[in-house]
Amino acid sequence: MRILYGVQGTGNGHLSRARVMARALAEHNVEVDYLFSGRAADKYFDMEPFGDYRVLPGLSFATRKGRVNVAATVKENSLLRLWRDIRRIDVTDYDLVLNDFEPITAWAARRQGVQCISISHQAALRYPVPKVGNSWFNDWLLENFAPADLALGCHWHHFGYPILPPFVEVDNQEKTHADEILVYLPFEAAPEIADLLAPFAQCQFHVYHAAPAPYHLPEHIHWHGFNRDGFKRAMGRCSGVIGNAGFELASEAMTLGKKLLVKPLMGQFEQLSNVAALELLAAAEHMHTLDGETLKRWLKSSNPQPIRYPDVGDMLVRWLLAKEWHDPQALCQALWQRVVLPDSWASKRDNRALGEAIMRSPAR
Repeated sequence: MRILYGVQGTGNGHLSRARVMARALAEHNVEVDYLFSGRAADKYFDMEPFGDYRVLPGLSFATRKGRVNVAATVKENSLLRLWRDIRRIDVTDYDLVLNDFEPITAWAARRQGVQCISISHQAALRYPVPKVGNSWFNDWLLENFAPADLALGCHWHHFGYPILPPFVEVDNQEKTHADEILVYLPFEAAPEIADLLAPFAQCQFHVYHAAPAPYHLPEHIHWHGFNRDGFKRAMGRCSGVIGNAGFELASEAMTLGKKLLVKPLMGQFEQLSNVAALELLAAAEHMHTLDGETLKRWLKSSNPQPIRYPDVGDMLVRWLLAKEWHDPQALCQALWQRVVLPDSWASKRDNRALGEAIMRSPAR
């Protein structure tokens, strides 16, 4: 089987999921070409698993001060360029197009009649899972931004629907240090992050951010440019994670049993919905601004029980190669049977009770 794998490059969650899939596809000797869009070519890092990959501009969103900037997003994206790239790319030599919310390969497959299967967190939001800020436009976007013949979503819980568990690849060889906190807030301004953390000298904060460290940084705040190996070591050592409400970061923290404090990117439907799901599952605390009182309370909280998710990538590749694409329900059920949920989620195992809780949730 020859596969074209299109991956949305905005944010690192899509890339993390693609790395898990790349390892599984390589282990099964599948011939794969990778195409990434949504980020400038020189902004990608740790791309060795993808070999001789291709980069196109695609579509992305612009942010300012922790919020989606609509005007800048419109200005920085070109629909004409996107349409030209969709028309130029030839996918007819592939048996299958895999897609992680990447519009160019998805629309090219639709135009050229090639089977397309979507693997993304966004696809899970097509179901009535916890959501915030939902609208007809968000529903339209989920269906049409990167259309597929079959959309496989992933989430922290199945919520009673054919949804996959998260694609998580973590290494917990590091010894946990109770005073160390990992901070990853890429959409927040560096000085504001430093101001938030400065009063809490009892902790050692390891901040990963693209911007340079602010001047006169206190000794308990350690500033790092993004490095995947260093980030993974910090994740293993820390007792807690402060981050935006992206799906993959939260998945890794929950898998390792790290307490989690999230600040969603305001105006971003997916992240706001992630907060709603985390609240329903009692899996994290959140703040809508960089709030010192919330941080103070969260630092005193205990760590949760780790969640054991299975190797989704390997089972998914086996399913793809068997071409059992008509029956995603069986794949989802087989995967969730291998999940060990924490004791605190015991009440969530009743699908009917969970569905009723979702419908009662004010987040809707």
